[in-house]
Amino acid sequence: MPAEVLSPSVTLHQLLAGVQTGQLIYVSYALEVGLVAWYASCVLRLRGKGRSWSSFRTASFVAGVATTWVATGSGLASYDESNFTMHVVQHLILMNVAPILLGLGAPITLALQASKRSLQSSIIKVLRGRVVSSITFPVVTAFINYTTMVVYFLTPVYAISERHPLFHDYVHLHFLVAGCLYWWVVIGLDHSRWRLSYPAKLGYLATGVPINAILGVSPVGARKSIDAALNTLADTHAGGAVLWGVGELVLVAALGVMFIQWSRADRREAYRMDRRLERELAGRGDALAGGVIGTRAPDPPVG
Repeated sequence: MPAEVLSPSVTLHQLLAGVQTGQLIYVSYALEVGLVAWYASCVLRLRGKGRSWSSFRTASFVAGVATTWVATGSGLASYDESNFTMHVVQHLILMNVAPILLGLGAPITLALQASKRSLQSSIIKVLRGRVVSSITFPVVTAFINYTTMVVYFLTPVYAISERHPLFHDYVHLHFLVAGCLYWWVVIGLDHSRWRLSYPAKLGYLATGVPINAILGVSPVGARKSIDAALNTLADTHAGGAVLWGVGELVLVAALGVMFIQWSRADRREAYRMDRRLERELAGRGDALAGGVIGTRAPDPPVG
């Protein structure tokens, strides 16, 4: 098959006009619109209670949903069965970009604050349940994330997904969920049973450096195409470079977000300690003043 058929060139027109259609994709569109509508209704419900919600969190969540659509519904998705490099970009968005933005939107916290007491209890019960506690354990989330990437890109699973559309759609969902589980441990704003210290988060992220290198080096150094029926060898090499380079860039960006959160947490803790010290000093001053007043000499008798 000629090179212009294998791994076709990416065009701006196709990226802009190649919006995906089909029954399953329409279902995903409905879910994405429904998520944004639900989030907006929760924010409005909070306002009705006289409470505010961060506009940054709202923008982050909407951006997370939007990037999910870019990966699965825009013209970018039209290349996922023909151009390996664009396929890599698609999966990086689903696993490393959209989950970070969704996590910064703190949807679970919003749901708890905007819900009635009965629904809050149900949500907390689920979050503290054995299943959720198990799959959100940091070692488990890291294992799921790295195993997903290695198995998909370094085994025949990639070629299988290219030939079975329904399985390919499942892979998209799996990547998104795996990414959420992984990144919400590090930069997510929602409360979790497994709260890592910031040094532990650094170690958690550091484990991804060699995995990203292996994932990138393998296609870059490959001697044959990842899927000879669909992709050229040059496309395989380019996709590997993108997988490696963008993966490391996302890691650096996540470290930046984490350091900002760490700095803010330190400032909040310093502020709380200052206020606590002020209250203690004020309490001691009141006690001292009360003791002086209570033990002063009586006034002399008149006359």
